[in-house]
Amino acid sequence: MGTANGRKSIFITGAASGMGRETARLFRQKGWFIGGYDVNADGLSALEKELGADNCVVRKLDVTDKTDYEKALAEFGAATGGKMDILYNNAGIGVGGFFDEQPFEDILRVVRVNFIGVLNGIHSAIGLLKATPGSLCFTTSSSSATYGMPGIAVYSATKHAVKGLTEALSIEFRRYGVRAADTLPGLIDTAILPPGTADRAPKEGMFRLIQPIEVAKIVWEAYNSDKLHWYVPEEIGDLDKAAGNNPEQVREQIVQMMAFAETLNADPKKQ
Repeated sequence: MGTANGRKSIFITGAASGMGRETARLFRQKGWFIGGYDVNADGLSALEKELGADNCVVRKLDVTDKTDYEKALAEFGAATGGKMDILYNNAGIGVGGFFDEQPFEDILRVVRVNFIGVLNGIHSAIGLLKATPGSLCFTTSSSSATYGMPGIAVYSATKHAVKGLTEALSIEFRRYGVRAADTLPGLIDTAILPPGTADRAPKEGMFRLIQPIEVAKIVWEAYNSDKLHWYVPEEIGDLDKAAGNNPEQVREQIVQMMAFAETLNADPKKQ
């Protein structure tokens, strides 16, 4: 039966901090067995200490390395008796700046982590998911998957890809009884935000600053639902609809927002 001892289990990438860490904490409180994976070894050690070694397995993992990913999954499966109730593809990175001004290797690194890493995880873990009744393949997309966002164009593109992949797999995986869903968070208070972003965040509206525990709660809700896209906050869903119905209007609104932001940056007294 393994270390999990019959408990439900969740495999979380990007578990050392932010949304992944909060998800690990929440599911441990619910009595689940946790698999925590990240490139941050120190953060994982702290997580293991907090959760308790009998309640989790943690391991350093670069999601872009499929061979190592498969080894991590084999170790997880040994601990859970070959089961996985949730695969949470959460690991991601962001590189800001205009597309044409970014080193191409930085662009490829975002693609490798944010999309290839998700492909690696799902393709390698499907056997464990298929072996577990009611399992869920859950992935972190982004509010930037509603409309391509300037300044984070490649990040936004990878999150659009994640969203499209999730929609397709939610249909394909039905033949196994495996569900697929994603979350599209807005501005979440994690280390991925550029310095100073949290301080300048609006106090209300769809892009207000939100704590990562709110995303963790969504992962929990998603396990008990067949809903496809989970918006955090829910108003992000309105932006998704608007972008689908009238992308040109949304484009112009974003242009105006950028112009306003440039004005504030030029004259901080207006903030």
